[in-house]
Amino acid sequence: MTKARTRWPRQRDAEAPTPSGETVAADRVDAMDLETCLSACAAHSTKLVASLDRRRNALAEALRNLLATHAATVPATSGTSPLPLLRRPAKASSGSALLLGEALLDPLLAVGNKALDCGYEDEAKLALMVADTVLTQRKGSRAGWRLRARVLEAMGAESAAVAAFERYLELTEEDGFGVASKVAGLREGARLQAELVQRLAAGCPEAREFADRSVTDSWAQGLEAHARGARHEARPLLIGALLGQIAADAPVQEIQQTIAHYLGLLREETGVAGGGSAPATGPGDPSALAELTALTTLYAEQRRARMRGPVDDPTFGGVQWLTLGEFRNRIAGKSICLIANSQRVGNSSLGKEIDDYDLVVRFNSYRIDPAATGRRTDIHVSIHKHGFNWDQHVDTRLIFGGISGDWKYSLRNRLVPGAQTYLGDESLRWPVRDIGRLGRDVWSSIPTSGFNMLWLLDFLDVSPRLDLIGFDFYESGAYRLPAAMRMPITSVHEYTSEKAWVMERAQSVTDTRIRLR
Repeated sequence: MTKARTRWPRQRDAEAPTPSGETVAADRVDAMDLETCLSACAAHSTKLVASLDRRRNALAEALRNLLATHAATVPATSGTSPLPLLRRPAKASSGSALLLGEALLDPLLAVGNKALDCGYEDEAKLALMVADTVLTQRKGSRAGWRLRARVLEAMGAESAAVAAFERYLELTEEDGFGVASKVAGLREGARLQAELVQRLAAGCPEAREFADRSVTDSWAQGLEAHARGARHEARPLLIGALLGQIAADAPVQEIQQTIAHYLGLLREETGVAGGGSAPATGPGDPSALAELTALTTLYAEQRRARMRGPVDDPTFGGVQWLTLGEFRNRIAGKSICLIANSQRVGNSSLGKEIDDYDLVVRFNSYRIDPAATGRRTDIHVSIHKHGFNWDQHVDTRLIFGGISGDWKYSLRNRLVPGAQTYLGDESLRWPVRDIGRLGRDVWSSIPTSGFNMLWLLDFLDVSPRLDLIGFDFYESGAYRLPAAMRMPITSVHEYTSEKAWVMERAQSVTDTRIRLR
């Protein structure tokens, strides 16, 4: 018999250590002063020197920006020594506490988000500290609540994450990040997981006596019994260890690992291929196979619900996928205008002219004001990272994204059934890089959604008229949905290069319109 790989479930309480070494309850915001947070950020920055991890390098850059912004906005006090970086400072009086101003808010949130992206425990603790720091001074910060919820979800504190997500939803009008679906998925996943565990416990009543014992000891003894073929002895020990994890409110990820491992052992017992050993030579016990199927179905459904939220229509309203060639055929011979999300459009009276084009293209969190922007949207182009306007019905929706796996995940989680007739497939996922083959050596910055679309239309070259309306590259400011107006104009795009590319090809230019055909 092949011995199963050992995984040791851990038993944890509901508290998690902060970067300062203290413990905080995971289901509430703990007061965190800005000075302490900045000290922790400075200390963490020194740990990332010469890192080979791409995401940690991005965090290091965000930390440098935060600390430089802080240095530029807080006047130096003569005779004041630098703040100690590796210890908590003495409690400051309310009059001397640092205040989180507008200049520091976005860089601090950027640190929290980049820290969370790293996927390591130390960075997750730093991200939680950032969220608590923001919420200590700005209790109504939507970005702060969303960051905190995402950190808690990553830490496996699911019920606390749901509470934070719900606080975010209370504060926002437009759910552009699909948080409501996320909450519904987490709740449904928890319900299905509870049903699965209850089914296991009901089928093995003697497991209850092991639920109060050491999780690690019970699991180790159960694996040892299973390895020597004493499966009836192993079963209550293994299920008891799982019940102990749940009673101790262990992180969701660890509970998931335990369930997955146990189901793998059941597959081995029933002779199902992929169970960790050679399949049994004879037919399996039909009742055991039926129970394994039911448990596996519950496990798969709860994982799926947590990943994407509930989906009433898995076919997304019978959406038709568009390849590059099919998209070309649909736009061939038609006049097209691309509408910028700029104040230049919002303050205009171009609505009727815009609606006279054959195809109207809008981007991301576009805002409709019929007199200024026109009424129609034929093609909605969006980056995959948020879901603004994905519920608005359009003929064609193109979702752009640089990483295939992240792009697919966003489509599964954010696409709204029936809100589009046609959807671009992976051949249209990242035009500038994948179709144009413009690597970082040629185009160093990340291309915007607008530039990806414009480049694609110019490349296909099948439109007799191609106009850009309101494209001043945010010189006049943004004009978006209210919930998106607080989102910063991202610095990862290099608008100067995009503007130069456009102007080199412009046939005519006015204050509001750039004509390329």
